[in-house]
Amino acid sequence: MNNVKRSALFGFCSLGSACLGALLPVTQALAEPTLYLGMNGGTMERLYADKVLPAFEKANNVKVVIVPGTSADILAKVQASKDNPQMHVIFLDDGIMYRAIAMGLCDKLQDNPTLAQIPAKGRIKDEAVAVSLGVTGLAYNTRLFKEKGWNTPTSWMDMADPRFKDKLVFQSMASSTFGLHGFLMFNRIQGGSETDVEPGFKAWPNTVGRNVLEYIPSSAKISEMLQTDEAALFPLTPTQVTALKLKGMPVEYAQPKEGAVVLNVAECAIAHNTEPELAQKLAAFLLTPEAQAIALEEGDQIPSNPNTPTTDKTRGQVEAMKHYLETAIAVDWDQVNEQRPAWNARWSRSIER
Repeated sequence: MNNVKRSALFGFCSLGSACLGALLPVTQALAEPTLYLGMNGGTMERLYADKVLPAFEKANNVKVVIVPGTSADILAKVQASKDNPQMHVIFLDDGIMYRAIAMGLCDKLQDNPTLAQIPAKGRIKDEAVAVSLGVTGLAYNTRLFKEKGWNTPTSWMDMADPRFKDKLVFQSMASSTFGLHGFLMFNRIQGGSETDVEPGFKAWPNTVGRNVLEYIPSSAKISEMLQTDEAALFPLTPTQVTALKLKGMPVEYAQPKEGAVVLNVAECAIAHNTEPELAQKLAAFLLTPEAQAIALEEGDQIPSNPNTPTTDKTRGQVEAMKHYLETAIAVDWDQVNEQRPAWNARWSRSIER
């Protein structure tokens, strides 16, 4: 240790009790455990880092560091380090969470009063639970629709409407839950199901496919394409639409008459992580009405805990989501995930070639 650092640390104290007292806060700070929470980056990351997590950190003398990435990114990182986990708790889209559980990457959630408040439909087996509720429907560029005199979208089949030639932006089915949802709903309308996607793949190139301006890997690019009016129509969630509107984007959500698709964000504690008790405490905290009220008020995250209080600002959003969920389609994720690698390969080969 150089003289400057030594002086700053010891000052004028001797190596006696006074000096040990001065060193104690430093020792405690060094002993503070760190938890790593995997989740979407951007606005969601800032919301949790700045607004939601500080209360947990203070109450438990712990630091929570967010590892940002898409659900697919987070899953890949956890899978790569499953024998020596680098994360403690993760948020994943519900479909990808089913994959994580099947891979044995998640611990069973410990029973606690907060977990008991979450309705059964918010649970994913014994290992995961919804943190926020959502659906995938359609979103549209209000400025462009007004300029062109177009009617508001009402159906998933509007993606195939010739008026949207080169104005449909579609997230890749191979990398995006939004894209997968959009394809599965189109496939259902063509007479297919989660066990038979032949109708969707057969009809796509000469219907929806003709309108696609670009297949994008995630929704991150949509904001830019809205500003330039490249994007008129695209699958998205009401929550993400709200986030874009708060940024001044000309966008609105449209509920398809066939129903939206359930898209919850779920959490699990990583199996064999280095801080199992703290990880379970963090998972439980994120389900509390207190934590979810902040996520709702500050970030428009629709709470999974029905005891979460609302305000004049958020009450309408929560009620709207309840309405969307009444007719929402729930995907059979065990069935889908079994076949998805083959679908992804076919999609890349025949659709995005």
